[in-house]
Parts: sequence; structure tokens; C-alpha cells
Amino acid sequence: MLVHVLLFDAGQDSEGIHSLELSGHTVVLMFEDSDDAERYAGLLEAQDFPTPTVEALELEEVELFCREAGYEARLVAAGFVPQTEEDRLMLAPPAANRDVSNWQESELESSPDSANGDSADLDAVRRRLEGLL
Repeated sequence: MLVHVLLFDAGQDSEGIHSLELSGHTVVLMFEDSDDAERYAGLLEAQDFPTPTVEALELEEVELFCREAGYEARLVAAGFVPQTEEDRLMLAPPAANRDVSNWQESELESSPDSANGDSADLDAVRRRLEGLL
């Protein structure tokens, strides 16, 4: 099954996948409907996020990537109707977002591996994400 995810700097060394912090977990949204993903991308752009690219990937590949990276994958089904405030974030990004102007550098600085001078895990995750494309 194909799902749609939001990528920043798709195809570049600095490529990243859009995620949310929910209840202490990093959540990657997978949209069943490409129109829902495009609408979400437009809402992010309206909040001055960098413009994400909507990419269609195999569900199993995204889930595997998320497991390996320690993220939670959540499917936003076509026709999804939110039941809770947290569910609402599956259709519209939160009003307050992290500063993403230097997201590539901040990811490296906050990585425990980079503090030790070892970026092998970060490189492995990056290669895995590139393999999804």
C-alpha cells in the first residue's frame, strides 16, 4: 500500500521527514490520500515552514524506517475524522511549531552520537531514508 509523507529537502543530503511531538513521542504522519498530504503541506507552508514535498512510499518501508529511528508511524486514513484534540493534529499542524530555520544543524547538535563525535547512527538513518525514495 502506498502512503504519502512530507519530506523537506527531498533528495538532498539534508533531507528530513516531517514529524510531530505528541505525548513525548516523535510521530511521522502517513497519509492515505495524497490530497490530505498536499493540504497538510500547504498548512505547514502557511506557518512559514520550509515547503515540504509530498512523496508516495510503501507503507511497510515507512514503518520500518520509523521503527529503526525510534519514531511512531501513524496512518491518516482517507476521510479521517478527528475525535480528540491530538487527532486534530493529524489534519492540521499545531499553531506553535519548533524553530526549523536551522533544523539540520539542531538535529546534529541534539544527537547524543554527535556529542561523542560519532555520527554513524545519523548516517545510517539518512541512508535508510534515502533508500525509501
